[in-house]
This record gives sequence, C-alpha cells and structure tokens, in this order.
Amino acid sequence: MSYTNELRIALLAVQRASLLTKSVFHSKAKGTVDKNDKSPVTIGDFGAQALIIAALQKHFPDDEIVAEEEAAALREQPELGDTIWDIVRQTALSDDHAEKELGGAIASKESMLALLDKGNSAGGSKGRIWTIDPIDGTKGFLRGGQYAVCLGLMVDGDVKVGVLGCPNLPVDDQAPLTADIGSNQTSDGHGVLFSAVQGQGATSRPLTDGPLAQEKSISMRAVPSLAEATFCESVEAGHSAHGDQAQIAQKLGITKPSVRMDSQAKYGSIARGAGDIYLRLPVKATYQEKIWDHAAGDLIVREAGGEVTDIHGKRLDFSVGRTLANNKGVVAAPKASHGEVLSAVQEVLKAKL
Repeated sequence: MSYTNELRIALLAVQRASLLTKSVFHSKAKGTVDKNDKSPVTIGDFGAQALIIAALQKHFPDDEIVAEEEAAALREQPELGDTIWDIVRQTALSDDHAEKELGGAIASKESMLALLDKGNSAGGSKGRIWTIDPIDGTKGFLRGGQYAVCLGLMVDGDVKVGVLGCPNLPVDDQAPLTADIGSNQTSDGHGVLFSAVQGQGATSRPLTDGPLAQEKSISMRAVPSLAEATFCESVEAGHSAHGDQAQIAQKLGITKPSVRMDSQAKYGSIARGAGDIYLRLPVKATYQEKIWDHAAGDLIVREAGGEVTDIHGKRLDFSVGRTLANNKGVVAAPKASHGEVLSAVQEVLKAKL
C-alpha cells in the first residue's frame, strides 16, 4: 500500500495539533494536573490529542488508537475541561485550510472527552493501530524548548507511517544543533514537520498555519569518523543514563559535548543530519518504553538511512502492546556506523546486560 491518504491526514492532523500547542504556550494557559507518574500534563496534551483523534475517527473510524492521555482528570476538573474545549474549538475553526479534510469544531465538551478516551487500545500485533503522543517532552514544552507532536500508524505491529511535529526546531535542515536548543526556541524560523512512509524515504517541511508546505527529502549525514559525530541525549537524567552515555561517547572518541533535548525531536534531528547518534539507555531494569515515544521517530530515522535497535541489537518491537516490552533502551545511528556504536554501548553496559 502507498498509504498516501493516511500520510496526508496524519500531516494535517499533526500540523493542526502543533498549532494548538503553540497557541497554548504563547497564551501562557499552561494549567497542569498530575498523573500517577507525577509528570506534568498540560492543556496542550489534551487538546492536541483530541484534535488528532477527531481527524482519525473521521477518516479511519475502524482503526484502533493507542494514546497517552485519558479524560478522567478532565471529568474531575470540569473547569479545566472547559478551557481545553474552548482552545480545541478555536484551533479547529481557525484552520481554514484543513477544515474541509479534517472537519471543523468538535461538537461539545462531552464529545471531546469521549474522543480522548478512544485512545485506550491495548495495541498488539493485529490490524491497524495508530499511536499518539500529543506532546512528547512536556517539560521541554513548558520551558520553550524541544517537544514533538507524534503520530504513527502500525499495521500488524509494523510501523508504516510516522509524522512528527516539532514546533521549536529550526526550519533549516542544515542548522547545526547548539547547546541552547533545549530552551528558549520559540522565535521565528522554527517549526518542522517530519514524516516517513515505510519504503518511501523520509521528508521534512516547514510547519505552517496554512496548507501543507512543500516537502524535502532528508537523510542522515555521512560521518567519516565517529569522533566527529554529534551525540543527542535526553535532558532528564531520569529518562536516560547520562553517565553511561558519556563513557560511550569517550570510547567512540567523541569530544564534543552532547546535545540535550527533550522528545522525539532527537529522532528528527539525526534523521536530517543535524545530529548523528541518539542514545536512550535504561536507568531502571524494570522500565519499559512506551510505543508512542518511539514509533514515528523510529520509522523516520530508518527511512532516512539510519538504524534503530535496542541495546541488544534488536529492532524495536511495536507489536506487543502499549510498551516496548521486548526491548531495552534505544541506539540510533547511521547504518554504516551503528555496529560500532552498539559495540561501545554493550562494552560499557556489559555488567548490566
């Protein structure tokens, strides 16, 4: 299948949701609630997820959805639900260019809450399942740094379509990653949509408030020596083992400081050659990565000429539910260099493997 329609709807939905998140940030309407894991959930999370699910329900009503958020917190806090519904309606009504394909405003707050709860699929290895992270990198979002609106389509457990909206990454695919990319990145010249379809390569295009912009093919950078590579990692030490990653960089001869940013913006950055290596090493033996944190980025990097595995060298397995239960950690690098990077990872982590 070409997945042409799925890609177009996914791009429009992610662009619309990304515009909502930008509006929320600039209006400073960043009310939060706490989930059980104590991570912040913003108005943008709920609003972006509602817009994306509304688009998917209109075009692919029989598909299942695995999404991060659920509406229970909003039913307990009706005023917060009112605020989110108002922003969702405003965004949908102001998006003239996508309205014909995605539809206008959601009919009511109850309709919005019902849409949010449609993301409760258990996932698995059969059928068509979309996975959504409405704001990946919530802390990055709150500080004006990197975050991503993420959407992937899995068919029988295999990721076929991936889209990332990265409102605070530079539009220029050649722009180098800088140390300050983790915060204060909301000026003009920022905002990118990355996308990929299995077997069709990866692309980027500017994020707009109108029609979809013209796409450009992207590919990972040829790295003559890993000592020259740019290495990306998570900002939060609780998300990835910074000490182990520093040792790995040293073994590879990398002398440049790592670039720390939140979210799947790291996948997009290495896919277009702004960075080269992304490591997310487990900090707890029992932790399982969520599929919505990796599905779109995994496909985009692989379609851009990269290799993505876990620390054991296994491909990420999206077919076993809502988590990557069969994998530990993530190692993403150019295909030609991945083996060398993986060997360094395994050498440093040998006591933990």
